[in-house]
Amino acid sequence: MNPYRVTCLSPLLVGDGQKLAPIDYMVWKDQVNVLDQMRIFRLLAKGPRLDGYLAQIRRADRLDFASWGGYAQNFASRRIPLECSTLEGHYQRARPEDLFIPTFATSGGGAYLPATALKGPLRTALLLARAQESHYQALEQRLDADRPPRYPAEALELSALGPSSMARTRALRLADAGLPVSGGTRIYLLRTATLVSKNNRMELGWKSAVRGSVEGRRPQDAPPQFAEMADPGTVFEGGWQPPAGSQFAEMRKSLQMKEPSGPEVVTKAANRAAEVLLEAQRRYAAATGLSRVQASVEALQTELARAMQQPASCLLCIGWGGGYLTKSGLLAAPPELSRSILRRHPLYTRTMQTGLPFPKTRRIVFLNDEPAALPGWVRVDFLGA
Repeated sequence: MNPYRVTCLSPLLVGDGQKLAPIDYMVWKDQVNVLDQMRIFRLLAKGPRLDGYLAQIRRADRLDFASWGGYAQNFASRRIPLECSTLEGHYQRARPEDLFIPTFATSGGGAYLPATALKGPLRTALLLARAQESHYQALEQRLDADRPPRYPAEALELSALGPSSMARTRALRLADAGLPVSGGTRIYLLRTATLVSKNNRMELGWKSAVRGSVEGRRPQDAPPQFAEMADPGTVFEGGWQPPAGSQFAEMRKSLQMKEPSGPEVVTKAANRAAEVLLEAQRRYAAATGLSRVQASVEALQTELARAMQQPASCLLCIGWGGGYLTKSGLLAAPPELSRSILRRHPLYTRTMQTGLPFPKTRRIVFLNDEPAALPGWVRVDFLGA
């Protein structure tokens, strides 16, 4: 297998579906101490204290140092640093329901990057590169039928990528990336930015479960969201290889592949998709006045220009927090046609009737207690291509 390298350009969370409950950890000394509950249960089961411990856990909505400091120091299975010390204050003020922390994917040895986190965005990028306006018009017509299809985009994928047995993405096989070669994970603070219509113009707001949204100048009044994310600069390495025999013209013909297999095809498509996506994110940051986010996006655009000069390098937005735009097959469609398709879909009809830009929300990573970056951006380099 040839190696590939994934370098985090912004905080990244590729989760395994697990979350830390507020009674599973305690914030202490600028870090999150995750309790080894099974070890504690085994210890207390040897005496009469287990029932009392379970009763305390049942009543608690979070773990405080006075009651649980000894357990956090002596029975911690993991210690995850906070991104900055101010996060402890946000933790103390947050509601218990906002304290569930999604965690990075882990195996027996520690954090790793599943290959599926790369395969999905690469497949979406290839779809965007190959889809034509006629494909989107056909999708619009299918949604206008008396009985709309259950999977409206299935035909779009079939026409752009081919059936699953001959999908062009099968020309690149990826293995999971193991433990980080450098860097690690920390607990980051995120909030959801939104657009608010005020005095016939769009202004920045922050999503709030209680009041809908709060003013853009008061992000501290919006509920925080915590997540374990890989730091920018963290590097993962895995392996890739083309399927055996795909270098032969006869096999490519049977698979209906017009070009040789390899990472060059998908990285070129991924860079085109990243170019469109980053420009959309830059416009959003400029419109909302998020200057640090805009500077972060412009730095990503500079990194994209460097990646495009390499034959097998690309930028991707992967994992959790990227939002609708990173997963939509409509990114390459003309804007009016895209909105027309969404208006016809029952899930989006009401949202599109408002006339507001869609989507109007973005998850924003806070660095040093200021909105600073969009999550999930990485650079992928296929070595030995």
